[in-house]
Amino acid sequence: MAAPFNPPTSSAEKPEVPAWIPPQPTKMDLEWADLRTIELSLLDSDDSAVVAGLVATTKAAIKEDGFLFLTNYGISLEQLHRQFSLAQYLHLNISQEDKERLLWDPSTGVFAGFKPRFGWKREKGNYDGIEHFNFYSPEFEDDNRVPRCVVPFMDEISSFCDYLVTSVNRRLLRLLSMVLELPDDYLWDTVQSHDGLVGDGYFRHALYYPLDEESRIARKGVRMYGHTDYGTTTFLFSVPVTALQIWKEDKWRYVKYNPGALVVNLGETLEVISGGHFKATLHKVAEPPEDQRHEQRLSLVLFNGSKGDMRLKPMTESPLIQREGFVLKQGIFMQFKNLIDSGLPVPTNKDWREAQIRTRLQIAPEERLIGVKEVNGTKYGQDIILGVPVMLPV
Repeated sequence: MAAPFNPPTSSAEKPEVPAWIPPQPTKMDLEWADLRTIELSLLDSDDSAVVAGLVATTKAAIKEDGFLFLTNYGISLEQLHRQFSLAQYLHLNISQEDKERLLWDPSTGVFAGFKPRFGWKREKGNYDGIEHFNFYSPEFEDDNRVPRCVVPFMDEISSFCDYLVTSVNRRLLRLLSMVLELPDDYLWDTVQSHDGLVGDGYFRHALYYPLDEESRIARKGVRMYGHTDYGTTTFLFSVPVTALQIWKEDKWRYVKYNPGALVVNLGETLEVISGGHFKATLHKVAEPPEDQRHEQRLSLVLFNGSKGDMRLKPMTESPLIQREGFVLKQGIFMQFKNLIDSGLPVPTNKDWREAQIRTRLQIAPEERLIGVKEVNGTKYGQDIILGVPVMLPV
């Protein structure tokens, strides 16, 4: 039985942190993505039929959607709201000196540090109204690498991330290993990175500021362009301001607010090693509906990373793959399979994720290097990264 999250207790006096007050959910009738819900606590059931049902539901969710809601994972709503309060505190109190001292540099292949509201490079670009602070493992090891305002709270942020990685993600990877009919800790032991508190992944405090009319028109209703994540799993805590969309059945659909739930999507690593049985689904951040456009959207995200020196290829030792073969659909697995079949070397996880961070990140799909191609009536922007074709819907 997995233990629930137990935040640290400290006798040290800390600054007062105003409570985060969740905005009101949208009342608008939108086109929603119908996502399955996985109760992670059921994995501990003594009833084999319950566990088998959980595995079956997970298999369907990750093959068809690549996204799911995760509930009953061990963190209470009160504990979660405390973390949102700390993220809000960081964005309200980070000094200009720290913004400059900790300014990120994506050209290095990592997002570590502070992202200002002007694009996805270190150099100032067009206004996008998005601020981040990204905590990689070195940020958890050295207080000089984080804003001074959150140093008193790093024990809380660290323990929260540690629980997400070593308890929640480990249990989820166990469930995914069972889908592949591999030993329970197979993905945790062989794929998940373990270097530092968050391995080769990172934890993000993000704040989306409302756009004025001029910026909204310039961005054509998009805050972050469509993309897939490159790691193992991504944990996005469901928030009231509706903006996340997933690409499903050839159209963008909103993900509904589910208080306390984790919105989980699978990364490209898992799509490739599963031979296409797991799906890395395209997603983007759109403008909120009209009744929420005046709201700030605060977001907490954990990106779980895979081992950097591992080369992406299918795990053919999986009985599922041996029995059912590969799932040959358009996606990143097919592009990597084409490389493998042609005898060309595939990138390591480290090379692949760092190239994506450095290369033409968050530009409009129609501005991609190879231009626009129409597939089954849908237009896609095309690019090539490390010899791997990438296609993103316009």
